[in-house]
Amino acid sequence: MTLTIGDAAPDFVAQTTEGEIAFHDWIGDSWAVLFSHPRAFTPVCTTELGYMASIKADFDRRDTKIIAISTDPVDGSTAWSKDIASTQGAAVNYPIIADTDHAISKAYGMLPADADGDPTARTAAQNATLRNVFVIGPDKQIKLVLIYPMTTGRNFDEVLRVIDSLQLTAAHQLTTPAQWQPGDDVIIAGSVTDQQARERYPDGWQQPLPYMRIVAAP
Repeated sequence: MTLTIGDAAPDFVAQTTEGEIAFHDWIGDSWAVLFSHPRAFTPVCTTELGYMASIKADFDRRDTKIIAISTDPVDGSTAWSKDIASTQGAAVNYPIIADTDHAISKAYGMLPADADGDPTARTAAQNATLRNVFVIGPDKQIKLVLIYPMTTGRNFDEVLRVIDSLQLTAAHQLTTPAQWQPGDDVIIAGSVTDQQARERYPDGWQQPLPYMRIVAAP
């Protein structure tokens, strides 16, 4: 099964480095970022988990929880966290899911249905598709899916930027243009009629094209 934007994020109960969680209950009314890793003790992922730990406060300010997932057991991720803390300048300060039976990875379309066996016997190459980022809204729907190769570290600043856009557009029926950054002008969503737009933006808007209405960000 392949999940995409607008799909319901599969719920699950799992052991993590911070105890057992029921995923939807853990998200609550917040936003969430679920990001996956092929195995513990892999170099690119070591840098990623460390960087996420260093910017966790930025996600907190956006009412967004972060959680990692690996097929390694809890003790493997706990041991890996020590390496991360000693080399990346930040200790892991969010849970890492132990998906030892591959059930969550399969439910999220990151491993094939026939993946099985001892998770510690699988190589990172066998789990190469476990390089996803899912942004999930308070409604438990998937808002963003990113998939990276094992050779390229992920840009989590971009994930923050997208969350800023998602939260803005969800609240105001707006869209954001290419390269948008918080504070930049935005585009009135096509679902908003001109009459509705005049009520919301009495000072009007820029309209360089018949189908493009640009206003200052609220």
